[in-house]
Amino acid sequence: MSALFITGAGTDVGKTFVTAGLIRHLRGRGQAVDALKPIVSGFDPVAPSGSDPAILLEALGRSVTDKELARISPWRFRAPLSPDMAASAEGRTMDPQGVIRFCQAAITAADGVLLIEGVGGVMVPLDDRCTTLDVMARLGLPLIFVGGSYLGAISHILSGIDVLLHRGLELRAVAISETPASTVALDATMATLGHFVKSPLLALRRHGEAAENEAVFARLAALL
Repeated sequence: MSALFITGAGTDVGKTFVTAGLIRHLRGRGQAVDALKPIVSGFDPVAPSGSDPAILLEALGRSVTDKELARISPWRFRAPLSPDMAASAEGRTMDPQGVIRFCQAAITAADGVLLIEGVGGVMVPLDDRCTTLDVMARLGLPLIFVGGSYLGAISHILSGIDVLLHRGLELRAVAISETPASTVALDATMATLGHFVKSPLLALRRHGEAAENEAVFARLAALL
C-alpha cells in the first residue's frame, strides 16, 4: 500500500483533474487504487454530477450514489466557501481531528494506492485554529502540488511550495495544470518555475494530445 496527498495553490487549479487522471492511469495498468476527497464545498446534494467527488468516483469506475459520496467525502457543504465558512453557513462545525482520523483509518485499510485530495489551497482554514496544512503535517504523506497557469499563479505556486517545505513535508512533484483561457502561456509559466522548483515539474495541457498528458500521469505514477 502507498498513499499520496494531492494539494494545490488554491481552488480550481486542477487538483481533481490531476487526481482523476492518475486514478485512470493506475487502473489502466491493472493497479488497485482508491481515492478520498474528505472535504468538499460548493456541493449540491440534489445534483452531485460534475462535483469533485463525483468525478473521482467516475474515474474509479464506481456509481455516484449517496453511499459512495459519503464514503469518499464525508464532509460535504453547499456553499462554495472555505470549509469553516461553509460549515458555519449550515449551522455546523468542522472537525479537523475527525478528518485526520478518517484519513488515517483509510490509509491503514487501503489495498493498493490511496490518493487523498485536499480542499482548496495549502492554507485553507478548517476551523478557527487548523488549516489544511495542519492535516497534511499530521498525516505526513508525500505530496503532489498542483498549480495553474493563470496570471499570478507563479507567486501562488512558489508561496505554497515554500510553506510545505518549511513544514518538512515531502514534495514528490509539482504538476502545472493549464488554466483555460489564461493570458499567460503554459510554456512561459513552466520556464519561469523551472528556475525555482527543485522537485519534478510537469505540465498538463487541457487541450492537446491525450498521449502527452498520459506520459505525465505515467511519471507521477512512477513517483508513488
